[in-house]
Amino acid sequence: MDRAVVFIDGGYIDKINMNLYGYRRILLDRLSDEICKPDCARFRTYYYHCPPHQDDPPTEDQRRRKAGYDKFVGRLREKPRFMIREGRLRVVSRDPPVFEQKGVDVLFACDLVRLAATHTVNKAIIIAGDSDFVPAVAIAKEEMVLTSLWYAPGHCSPHLWTICDERNALTQELIDSVSEQRKPKDEKSDNQKD
Repeated sequence: MDRAVVFIDGGYIDKINMNLYGYRRILLDRLSDEICKPDCARFRTYYYHCPPHQDDPPTEDQRRRKAGYDKFVGRLREKPRFMIREGRLRVVSRDPPVFEQKGVDVLFACDLVRLAATHTVNKAIIIAGDSDFVPAVAIAKEEMVLTSLWYAPGHCSPHLWTICDERNALTQELIDSVSEQRKPKDEKSDNQKD
């Protein structure tokens, strides 16, 4: 049985969840275990994201968002075999507010390359859609790691899709099976992709 690591781009999950899946609370431990079935054992899941932006001093809305994020990440940290990797948000524009993630893709790529080069895993399961990961995937493949992409149709770079060994759609049925229903948020998340 292959030993797998699941790499989750949190900004990607947020984006597709908002646009496609009806504001589901996706239970990432269940999703990780489900996509490893039936041929591999999950060694660990790495989750990459940025905490929400905070002004100095933060607004009440910013405090609320940060508290929600901290609660979510705290629950993830309690899950067995979960690693949280955080970048930071850079303010691109204040009016309207636009933010850019910094460091997230680099952390993702470094972890993928390191685990592949040390032969810690046989399979890298990637939940992402960004072409920035293509060089890291190429290196993992050179190290004989099988790369499996899980993506939302219509929301994935063709370059990333092409380079991965296996490609699997995150279907509505799969998302429903690993989710809890939640109410839609009134505002967009300020954790935007880079």
